[in-house]
Amino acid sequence: MSTNPSPRANIKDVAREAGVSPTTVSHALNARGQVDAETRARVEQAALKLGYRPNRNAQRLRTGEAHMIVLLSSMPFAVAGGPSRLGFLMEVAAVAAAAALDRRLALVLAPPMETGRVPMELLDVDGALVIEPSAGDPNLAYLLRRGLPVVAIGKPAEEAADGPAMPPYVDIHSGQTTRLLLEHLHDQGARKVAMILGSAARNSYVEGQVAYQAFAAARGQAPLLSLVDEAEGENGGRQAALALLAAHPDIDAFCVPVDAFASGAVTAVRESGRRIPEDVMVVTRYDGLRARTCVPSLTAVDLHLDEVAQQAIALLFDHLRGDTSRRRVDGPAAQLVPRLSSARRG
Repeated sequence: MSTNPSPRANIKDVAREAGVSPTTVSHALNARGQVDAETRARVEQAALKLGYRPNRNAQRLRTGEAHMIVLLSSMPFAVAGGPSRLGFLMEVAAVAAAAALDRRLALVLAPPMETGRVPMELLDVDGALVIEPSAGDPNLAYLLRRGLPVVAIGKPAEEAADGPAMPPYVDIHSGQTTRLLLEHLHDQGARKVAMILGSAARNSYVEGQVAYQAFAAARGQAPLLSLVDEAEGENGGRQAALALLAAHPDIDAFCVPVDAFASGAVTAVRESGRRIPEDVMVVTRYDGLRARTCVPSLTAVDLHLDEVAQQAIALLFDHLRGDTSRRRVDGPAAQLVPRLSSARRG
C-alpha cells in the first residue's frame, strides 16, 4: 500500500474556503496586519478544516529568521543511551549545532527513546538530521510524510518499493570500516574471528555482514555470526558472545561494531575464563566513551564525525533552500585507533 500523503492544502485553498485573499490568510494566521476578529476566526476555521499548516520554511526565508532543525538517532535507548549517550550522538550534535548556527539554523536534540521512536508530532521543525535510519524507521517515515527536508548520517536502509523515497545522506562507508577492523584482527594474529551485529534492518549492519562473510570466505573460515536485538543492549552482546564461545571454544577474536554489544562481549570473555587480548581480541567501531574507558581499552575506529556533521548540515541547508541536486555525499575515510584489546600476540 502506498504511503504517499494526500496533497497538502495551500494558502490559496484556505483563502477560497474563507472567502478572503491569500494576504489576509497570511496576516490572520501570523498575527500581522489589521484583520478583524470575525475574519480571523473564519480563516482559522477554514485552515483547521483543510488541515492547512503554514510553510515555516518559506516564512523564515522571507523574514530572515532561523530555521529549526532536529537531530535524532533511530537507535533505541539500550544502544544509544547510557555511556553511548555521551558519544556518537553528542559528538555529532556538538559540531552540528555550531555549523547550523553559522547558517541561521537552530538545532534541537531529540534524546534516544526506549523504543527508538521520537514523538515527532511535538516538535515544530523545518528539517531533520537522522542518524543511521533503519528500514521502516517511524521517525524518518513521519518526517517524509510531512514533506520536510531530511538528511541521513549513514546510508539509509533500502525501503520497500512502495515506501518513501531514500533521503539524501552522508555515506560513512560501513563496509569499508568493517573490513578495516577485520583486517586488523587478522594482522594481529587472529584466525577464528566471530562477529556480533544488530538484527535491525540497518544499512551499517547489512554492509558489515557482507564484509564479514567475504572476509571469512577468503580465509576458508565458516562465518560465526550472531544477530542481536538492539533493545537488549550490553546484555544482548554478552549473551551472544557466551553462546558463540560455548559453541566454538577456539574463537580468538570478536568484531563487534556496536559499542554497547562490545562492552557485553568483553564481560562474556572474562566470564568464560579467557583473557583479553591474550586469548580473545575484541574490537568495535565507534571510538567513544565505551571504547576508551573499557578495561582493557577497545580498539576502535575514528569516523571523523566532526567532518561528517559539517557535511550533513551543509547538505540539509542546500535542501532547505530548495537545492536538491546533491543526494549523496562521501564522508571521510575511517582511521583505525589500535588499543590494548587487540594487542599483537607475542
